[in-house]
Amino acid sequence: MSEIKPQNYKDPRPPETFGRFHERSRTRDPDWVYEFVRMVTTPIALFVYRARPIGVDNVPASGPVILAANHFSNFDHFLAGTWLRRKIRFLAKSQIFGKSRVLTYIFNHGGVFPVRRGHADAEAFKTMHAILQRGGCLMIYCEGGRSRTGELGEAKPGVGRAALETGVPVVPVALHGSQGIRGWRKLRFPKVTIRYGEPMSFDVVEAPTREQQGEAAGKIFAVVKEMYEELGREGRSAVARRVREEQASPPTQPLYS
Repeated sequence: MSEIKPQNYKDPRPPETFGRFHERSRTRDPDWVYEFVRMVTTPIALFVYRARPIGVDNVPASGPVILAANHFSNFDHFLAGTWLRRKIRFLAKSQIFGKSRVLTYIFNHGGVFPVRRGHADAEAFKTMHAILQRGGCLMIYCEGGRSRTGELGEAKPGVGRAALETGVPVVPVALHGSQGIRGWRKLRFPKVTIRYGEPMSFDVVEAPTREQQGEAAGKIFAVVKEMYEELGREGRSAVARRVREEQASPPTQPLYS
C-alpha cells in the first residue's frame, strides 16, 4: 500500500472563511454537479475497482439518516454513493476549500462542506443539523479522516455527538479493500466491497458529554469493525449470500403472546 503525505491537521484560516460554503449546504441541495460526478465515477467503481454493495436496502429511501463509515481513500465518497439514488452530503477537511477555484466549485455544488479539524467547529455541526432537519443523508467518517496505516483506526467522538444530538437513524458502513486504491499509480486496482449494516437508533441527548459522545461513537464503530472483519475473514460472496438468506427468512413470531 502506498504511503500518504503527513496531515496538515489544523487550518489556520478563521471560521468566517467558510461561511458561504456552510450557508449553501444548509439551505440548498447538491445540484447537477453531484449527478455529473456520479456519472463519471460510477463506471470507475464498477469496472476498475469491481465494487459491489451488500445490504444497500438498509439505507432508508427518504428521511434523515447518518451513514457512519470507515475511511481509507479519497474515492470512498464515490464508492459509498454509487448505489444510492439519494444525494449524500459529506464533510471534508477545510484545507481542500480554496486551493482551486474549479475544485472548490465542485465541492460546494456537489454536496461537500468543510470541517476545521483540530478545532471545536460549531459551524460544521450547525450544518449537519440543518441538513438532517431538511431530511438529508449525511455521511460521517468515524475516524475523522483517512487511516494513515491502511488499518482501521479509532472512532472520534464527532459521529457519536451527531447521533445523540439528532436522534436520526445511523447506518454503519464498512468499506473493505479501498485502502489499496492509494496504489493506483502502480496499477493496483483492488476489489472493493461496501457493506451497509442495519440502522442503529439513539435517544436524543441535549448537550451530550464528551464521554457520552465517545461511548456512542464506539458502539457505532464496533459494528463497522465487525462487518469489515467479516468481509476479510469470509469474503464478500459468502457474506452477501448469508445476508440474502437472512433477509429472505424473517424472524419467527410466537403463535400466541
